[in-house]
Amino acid sequence: MSRVTAKICGLSTPETLDAAIAGGASHVGFMFYPRSPRAVSFDAVRGLAARVPGRVGKVGVFVDPDDALVDQAIASGTLDAIQLHKVTPDRAAALRQRTRLEVWVAVAVKTRADLDTAANYRQAADKILYDAKTPVGALPGGMGVRFDWGLVDGFRHPLPWALSGGLSADNVGEAARRTGATLVDVSSGVETAPGVKDVDKIAAFLQAVAQC
Repeated sequence: MSRVTAKICGLSTPETLDAAIAGGASHVGFMFYPRSPRAVSFDAVRGLAARVPGRVGKVGVFVDPDDALVDQAIASGTLDAIQLHKVTPDRAAALRQRTRLEVWVAVAVKTRADLDTAANYRQAADKILYDAKTPVGALPGGMGVRFDWGLVDGFRHPLPWALSGGLSADNVGEAARRTGATLVDVSSGVETAPGVKDVDKIAAFLQAVAQC
């Protein structure tokens, strides 16, 4: 059995969700960020979440959200965790207390100093998601950008963590070996176009993860 598990993020159709579940994903992600091509409605998530078995974690993804958006998403999506991008430690802690759900915080990485900021979330989150820093004005994730995995060498992680950013079936094995990641997160790497997930790419990615 693989030591590595995977989250397929930005799912929006029953077919691709089913492919993720069938392929052995440990988590599935739903995007609640209107600017994203992967954004889904509350009603859509309600239907999708009903298809997810209890062994698979349902993660809602947010970018600097207000309380109302988070409340609506939780009410409609029966989420197990929330993944937060572009939030301060104080804001992450407040949402953790408000939702009583597991909180993942994305840390955008380009340099070792960026990695060091993860320690600021030690009391505010349950998991860190190391993602590649994207250009100013771009979406905070799902851009197919990767960071230098060597930055993780010898790093003392303050919390359980996952690796994201530019992963695909072709490189996820190397990424997991190089960094020691036990949870990987993919979005654009299993798409044919932004927001358009591909069942064959999902299957190939999860097969590669199973061989880690």
